[in-house]
Amino acid sequence: MTQNIYDSPEFFEGYSQLPRSVEGLAGAPEWPALRALLPDMNEQKVVDLGCGYGWFARWAIEQGAQSVLGLDVSEKMLERAIADGEDSRITYQLADLELLRLPSAAFTLAYSSLAFHYIAGLSTLLRTIHDALLPGGKLVFSIEHPIFMASLRPQWFVDAEGRKSWPVDNYQIEGPRSTHWLSEGVIKQHRTLGTLLNLLIESGFTLDHINEWGPSPQDLSSRPALADEVHRPMMLIVAASR
Repeated sequence: MTQNIYDSPEFFEGYSQLPRSVEGLAGAPEWPALRALLPDMNEQKVVDLGCGYGWFARWAIEQGAQSVLGLDVSEKMLERAIADGEDSRITYQLADLELLRLPSAAFTLAYSSLAFHYIAGLSTLLRTIHDALLPGGKLVFSIEHPIFMASLRPQWFVDAEGRKSWPVDNYQIEGPRSTHWLSEGVIKQHRTLGTLLNLLIESGFTLDHINEWGPSPQDLSSRPALADEVHRPMMLIVAASR
């Protein structure tokens, strides 16, 4: 079963203060890169895996999607999503992505933002998603970059010229890693970049685009706090087709 950290009062309170929680999609610096990989949303049948507050679900409907199924393991997240605006075209369901069952050939787009790095049985989930997509359907997702996840130490190294570098710990050793993010003991699943991409291929997907996301000069100008994120890729954004 997926670790349900988001229903922890301490964690949920901390998460609710993040810019992406307060500002929605506009508060997520990677959103423009994700949006650029999405198909025309008109008449799309969408499944949102790890829907959180429902920001993407509502955006998809605004852009013309026919329907959205928003799934999340957190009751608190779903309560917030419903409170922020119900719509007959959006269905929210409590679901553990480790145990997910979806109808075959029911969706044209599967979307996920920063959820897959919590999933131990990712190969099973990817096969489930593949089977749930219609031929030609798309999977677009973001995930913590494996190099970012392998950089668990809280401090960076500074060389004689003042340049920062991040230590990468045991990158080739895959499996669960316990981290401190908003609270202690948050478990994330580390995989190498090769393993992650090969899981997609083995599940039947065709890779369309890979973005090892980092802040642009424009991002750094508007969000100076992102300055440290130029030292290693922070996120991986992937678009794939069934």
